[in-house]
Amino acid sequence: MKEFSVSMALVDFLPVLLFAVAVVLLQRDLYNKMSKGAFALFAAGTIDIVIAGTLKALYKLLYALSVCDFASLSNLFFPLQSIGALPAGIGIIAMLTHRQTEARAAIAAPAAFSGTFLFVGLMIAGFGCLTLGLIPLAKKLKKPAAIVLLIVAFVLLLGMGYLSSKSFERAALNWLAEGVNILAQASFLLAALILHRAGLKALSRNDRFLRESILSKLPCDDKSQGSLLLCLFDFQRPLIGFGLLLFRKRQL
Repeated sequence: MKEFSVSMALVDFLPVLLFAVAVVLLQRDLYNKMSKGAFALFAAGTIDIVIAGTLKALYKLLYALSVCDFASLSNLFFPLQSIGALPAGIGIIAMLTHRQTEARAAIAAPAAFSGTFLFVGLMIAGFGCLTLGLIPLAKKLKKPAAIVLLIVAFVLLLGMGYLSSKSFERAALNWLAEGVNILAQASFLLAALILHRAGLKALSRNDRFLRESILSKLPCDDKSQGSLLLCLFDFQRPLIGFGLLLFRKRQL
């Protein structure tokens, strides 16, 4: 018997709303700086994350109201969110590391997979690119508060990845996870608002900073787009490994 209440289910919609507002702001501000391919990845990925969170909250609400136990809505959350986070993060990194032209971009659909271990890695990598990839823009706009908020959001999202491996049948764990998620999405929204008010939309697509900010800091010899993405994931390997280790310990 799951300990879901109506109030708990309604609160679960709050982080979804916070994230949705944040990504709408970012989509408006970054549209003129991204190629169609990069923006498509970013927009589709973030919309996917919003849908995943909405379905999870809707599942809790239906269960709390004793309408039905539609488990598929809950089971879709992890794969939808993790697979959505990865394209969104790649879109941000592509904006920073690749010349933004009108050329088309494509991403291959991931192979079918029924476990959750892979999804944890995708989620950490995706949210890492999505949050930490905005730090160079915050630095360009001289907004240290946004940098701190983005780091806090990512650390809290790492915690959410760990909590996602736990059983959510107990009310206490649900409230804890919702609290962490609300803080993470509130931090992300505040960072997006700070960047928006600082003039993020006014940055030009041709600004050399968009290409040089991250290129100069990555230890890559080959500066092609594919090599840069692989290099970035290699750069994030300690964080991904830490998140997977926490998840693995819980599973064992």
